Amino acid sequence: MGDLITQDSEQEALTEAGETTQYLTFLAGAERFAIGILDVKELIEVSTMTQVPMTPDFIRGVINLRGSVVPVVDLSSRLGRGTSELTKRSCIVLVEISLEDESQTIGMLVDEVNQILEISQTHIQPPPNFGTDIRTDFIKAMGRVDDEFIILLNINHVLSIEELSALGELRSSVPASSAEDTQPEE
Repeated sequence: MGDLITQDSEQEALTEAGETTQYLTFLAGAERFAIGILDVKELIEVSTMTQVPMTPDFIRGVINLRGSVVPVVDLSSRLGRGTSELTKRSCIVLVEISLEDESQTIGMLVDEVNQILEISQTHIQPPPNFGTDIRTDFIKAMGRVDDEFIILLNINHVLSIEELSALGELRSSVPASSAEDTQPEE
């Protein structure tokens, strides 16, 4: 019991001391978002992307990153804000998505990378509750900087391998069933 009180006291002391976390802020669809700096693997310039046929609109294509094929997701489109136009400020933020024992590097196309902010834990609030009909699972938290809220994204939900692979399975199952339908009966 004494250990529990000590841990709680230490946590309160850290919070009171203003423990901060660093976040990379960027624009996607004219809105400002952020992800934890520890989630960022690398920032790269937008290079030639190869479009992949029959993929959803939010998948802009794939890039060659040191010999590896990396899918690039248009974050603005993924969040329902329309397709991003490529400009000289456009950037690809490489992140690693984890699902069970598997991880995959995915690129997020953003309109512009802003800055790295330190946000105190006292200025981070849970995501808003809009009810059951509105998805907020992609929001990790809301960070308050001055008088503005910044949406702190949960990259494992925004760029979910489960959803991306489910789309891949759906695409691959359609041609297979169509091919079976055209086979002559024996």
